[in-house]
Amino acid sequence: MIWVVLSFVLLIILNVPIAFSIGISGLIYFLLDPNLPINLAIQRFASGTQSFPLLAVPFFVLAGNLLNATGITERLIHFANALTGHLAGGLAHVSIILSAMMGGVSGSANADAAMQSRIMAPQMITKGYSGGFSVSVIALSALITATIPPSVGLILYGFVGEVSIGQLFIAGVVPGILMTITLMITSTLISKKRGYKPANVERASLKTVWKTFKESFWGLLFPVILIVGIRFGVFTASEAGAFAVVYAFLVGMFIYRELDWKKLNKVLKNTVEDNAVIMLMIAAASILGYAITSARVPQQATESMLALTDNGFLIMFIVLLFLLIAGMVMEATVNTLLLTPILLPIITNIGVDPVHFGILMMTIVTMGGMTPPIGVTMYTACSLSNVSVYDYMKESVPFIVSIIVLVVILAIFPQISLFLPNLLMR
Repeated sequence: MIWVVLSFVLLIILNVPIAFSIGISGLIYFLLDPNLPINLAIQRFASGTQSFPLLAVPFFVLAGNLLNATGITERLIHFANALTGHLAGGLAHVSIILSAMMGGVSGSANADAAMQSRIMAPQMITKGYSGGFSVSVIALSALITATIPPSVGLILYGFVGEVSIGQLFIAGVVPGILMTITLMITSTLISKKRGYKPANVERASLKTVWKTFKESFWGLLFPVILIVGIRFGVFTASEAGAFAVVYAFLVGMFIYRELDWKKLNKVLKNTVEDNAVIMLMIAAASILGYAITSARVPQQATESMLALTDNGFLIMFIVLLFLLIAGMVMEATVNTLLLTPILLPIITNIGVDPVHFGILMMTIVTMGGMTPPIGVTMYTACSLSNVSVYDYMKESVPFIVSIIVLVVILAIFPQISLFLPNLLMR
C-alpha cells in the first residue's frame, strides 16, 4: 500500500488532474498484487457510478444551475438586505444570510463563493470594507452550504458510507443555522471595531421585508419541500433530485419567467461539465477504494487508533484534526471519497453516530477549501475579487477560529445535530 500512497503524493506534486491521480494510484495496487486481475480494476471503474443513490448528485447539480439562472440570486440578495442591511457591517451580513439561503439552492461551497465574489465583493470593497475581510466573509460563509440541504458533499458521504442521505439532510439544518449565527457574530464584532457602516441607514419596514420575501418565496420554498418530502416518504433523496430539476425548470420558465432557451442551453452545458468532473472522480475513487478495502486499511487504522487510546472523545478529536490537515491539502470531494471508508469504521467503533460524524466531517473538509495551500474556494474568491491570498489569510483567521469552536461544540454535544433526524425520521 505504501507504493500507492507514494504514487498518489507524487502525482499530486506533479499537478496531474486529481481524478487521474486517484485512478492511477489505485491501478498501481492491482499491478503490484498478482492475486488481483487487472480486469477487476476496470470493472470497479465502470461500476463505480452505477448506484441509484448517486443519481442525486447530477440531479441536484442541474437543479442548482437552473435556479441560479432564474434571477433567484438577485431576489435573495434583496431579501437578505431587508433583513440585515441595517446592522453594523450590513453587507457582510447580507453575504452570510445569502449563503444560508443559497445553500438550499446551489449545494456547492465553491459555486456559492464564485457567485458572491462577482456580486457582493465589489459592493463591499466600494463601501470601504477591506478586500481581505470581504473575501473572508464570502469564502467562509460559503461553508454553510456544506450542511444546509441539498449539500452535494453530504450526498457523496452518504453514498460512500452507506448512511441515510435523508437523515444527513435533516441533521445539517441546525448546524447550518448555528454556523450562520456564528459568522454573523464574528462579522459584527469586527465591523464595530473597524467602523464598517450598515448598508441601510434605517431598518427595513415590515412592508419591505414582506415584499422581498414574496419575491424570493419560490427559492426559499425549495429546501423546505425537499426536507418535508423526504421526511414523509414522498420521495427518496435521489428522487428528490429529480423533483428538484422539475421544480427549478417550472419556477424559472413559468413563475419568474427569466429562464429562456439560451440560458437553458448554457445551464445544460455547465451541468454536463460539473457532473463529468464529479463522476470521473467517483469512478476513479472506486478503484482506489477497492484497493484500500483489500489492503485492510480501515481495520488497521481502527486497530492502531484504539491501541493509541481507548478514550472516545480523544479519538474523535484526533480524527477531526486529521481531517482538518487533510482538508488543507486535498479537495473536499476527494477527501470524502477516499477517507470516508477509512474513518467511518473507526468512528462507529467508538459509538459515534455516522450521521453526526458526517456533519462534522463535511464541515471540516469543506473548510479545507478555504485554507492554504490547496484551498480551491479560497483561490476562486480571491481571484474573482482581485484580492491577494495574503490579505485573505490575515483577515480569515477570526472566521476560521469561530468555525473550529463551533465544530468542537457540535462534537461534544451530538444531539445538536441529531435531535431533528431523531425526532422526524426514527
